[in-house]
Amino acid sequence: MSDVEAQRLEALQRYHILDTPAEPAFDDLVQLAAQLCNTPIAAVCLVDADRVWFKASTGITTLEVPREKSFAAHTVQQAGTLVVRDTLADERFREHPLVQDNPPVRFYAGYPLITPEGHAV
Repeated sequence: MSDVEAQRLEALQRYHILDTPAEPAFDDLVQLAAQLCNTPIAAVCLVDADRVWFKASTGITTLEVPREKSFAAHTVQQAGTLVVRDTLADERFREHPLVQDNPPVRFYAGYPLITPEGHAV
């Protein structure tokens, strides 16, 4: 594990948010995101060491996915928005559970949540 990844994980742990109950503010945020983007699915995800945990979501019932199969794990590794126009055509995601699920995810756009220290969580 790189020093940057270790620092990112430490920053995430300091928030004490993983595996916490639903919160109206996060639920409202994903509802607003889905409405503004005119999409059936929206989520706030947090990238832990081995998994991506969904703090809030709409349009899916998944609570977490393995990190190695996640969209969000790729999102936190870059600056700015990650856009995947066709998940079936992208080798990183074609086997992803949400791409294989019903309804299938065919488009993805994600933006990392950045801590004040600059860590993408």
